[in-house]
Amino acid sequence: MVTRNAPEASDTQAPSADPPASPLAERAARLRAFNRFYTHRIGATRQDYQDSPYTLAEMRILYELAHRDGATLSSLSHELGLDAGYLSRTLKRFTQQGLVAKWQSKADHRQMLLTLTKAGREAFAPFDVRSQQQAESLLAALPEAGQTELIAHLAQAEALLTGSRTDVELRTHRPGDMGWVIEAHARLYAQEYGFNGEFELMVAEICAHFLKHFDPERERCWIVERAGQRLGCAFVVQKSKAVAQLRCVLLEPAARGLGLGRRLVNEAIGFARDCGYREMVLQTNDCLHAARALYEQAGFTLKSEEQHERFGVKLVGQEWVLNLDGRK
Repeated sequence: MVTRNAPEASDTQAPSADPPASPLAERAARLRAFNRFYTHRIGATRQDYQDSPYTLAEMRILYELAHRDGATLSSLSHELGLDAGYLSRTLKRFTQQGLVAKWQSKADHRQMLLTLTKAGREAFAPFDVRSQQQAESLLAALPEAGQTELIAHLAQAEALLTGSRTDVELRTHRPGDMGWVIEAHARLYAQEYGFNGEFELMVAEICAHFLKHFDPERERCWIVERAGQRLGCAFVVQKSKAVAQLRCVLLEPAARGLGLGRRLVNEAIGFARDCGYREMVLQTNDCLHAARALYEQAGFTLKSEEQHERFGVKLVGQEWVLNLDGRK
């Protein structure tokens, strides 16, 4: 009698499943999914983009030529990431159609500069208007706060991908800023901590008092702004001749993680020192973990804390203090 050897374990096991994707691969897949969603949403995959006789790439070339005084073949190829051969053939066709003109650069006779002709601008203008209207239509479907948040997130994405932070501005307050400060605090604290309208009232009172009693030599409000969008704020107000108070430090979600909170706090501390204050104080609540860490990093120490029920939730209120003149 012949017996068969028992099968190896590998002979009886089902094929193993694919290994789990790495976090980077999952994020890349999500980014690709968004690209597919957005290009489909704006009709970029259609041959007749914006119901025009031009492809998306051709429309992009026309846009660049319409918004600059002169461009070269090499500069367009580099900035648009287009193959020089494809770009040259497209420009030749546009020139034959009377849409593009060429002339010799006075600075470098080897360079030929490109621009749209009058006919080219007239041909492109309706599609430029249509693209603007499409963008406005997408935004109009959102509430104003949603529009602001979307634009801020897009600006953050651009800054992250380009490594640029130069478009972020810290400026002093202007008319209309206090309304945003109140709205942003009420909206974010309701979303993130469950605060009720009592908190909005308190911020409104802080802003009203600041405007009514503002001393430009001893007080300051900073607004964080990028691409025309307000993203954050901080106040230094005079509590006494020797004591400054840091108030209303806030960043929109799209502005977090970029070092702007630290920049705001350091700016406030430097201003208070320059004004001759000996001490800076602030009041916060223990649930604001990121803010507390920021204050500790800046040198503030916890002076006192007390449980209370305010703004519709149970909280532990805290007072922090920073010595500004080096004295103990």
